Amino acid sequence: MPTPTKGRRLGGSAAHQRHLLANLATALFEHGKITTTEAKARRLRPYAERLITFAKRGDLSARREVLTVVTDKSVVHTLFTEIGPQFATREGGYTRITKIGPRKGDNAPLAVIELVQEDAEAKPRRRRGRRTQAGRPAQAAAAETAEAAAPAAEDTEVAEPADDEVTAEADADMADDAAAEDEAAADDSADGEDEDSAKASEK
Repeated sequence: MPTPTKGRRLGGSAAHQRHLLANLATALFEHGKITTTEAKARRLRPYAERLITFAKRGDLSARREVLTVVTDKSVVHTLFTEIGPQFATREGGYTRITKIGPRKGDNAPLAVIELVQEDAEAKPRRRRGRRTQAGRPAQAAAAETAEAAAPAAEDTEVAEPADDEVTAEADADMADDAAAEDEAAADDSADGEDEDSAKASEK
């Protein structure tokens, strides 16, 4: 018999414990609840809940994983068709352990381990807001800061001209530039005519 390397075991060897837990899980899924010692119930609880998690997945790979532990196909069918969908909305906590006192004879503490029958209500997860140093929520402090800064921003704003006004001013500037160019061209042509007339009189 191999010596346990860490912790206490149920039974003599690792193989004995593995078969013991598999038989307890099979009985639990078949009957819904079983009475056993408190030590065995505590060791069975995570073992059985892991199998129920596989049943909630419901695919072929999960069914094959459970069949390596629970060899009774009728119990596996019940686990995947009834127990798994029953806990679809529950995130863990599929079993309950209730102590029922010592056993007559060897005075071993007994317990009942059973599947939870109550429907779990899906509670929405809520996130708590950050708090400032004064103890107020950060959102309220930010809102008050924004409200205080809004009037100051309105006072400092400068009225910008409308798009139509900007377009009219641009058209007027272009017209002034065109008139100035026409006047310059007229002056140049007049100067040229005066020079031509002066040359003709000299001849």
